Amino acid sequence: MTRVRWSWEVTVPERQRSVVAAMRAHIADHAEAPTVQEIAAAVGLSSPSSVLYQLRRLEEAGVLRRAGAGSEEYRLS
Repeated sequence: MTRVRWSWEVTVPERQRSVVAAMRAHIADHAEAPTVQEIAAAVGLSSPSSVLYQLRRLEEAGVLRRAGAGSEEYRLS
């Protein structure tokens, strides 16, 4: 019997996938998480609140998690 692995990439919208890709690229280049402004510039969003909305949706989907209680830093799960 073959088990199918759950893939978040199938269930989240393209915009959210691009946010995760931008985060991964920034971490690979700089060894630290990007700021909201850096994510916005990388994916073409005009306002920080748009990025925060996408980050919250990714957190709800289990793709991201906060670094700690009350933290503004997100980490890839």
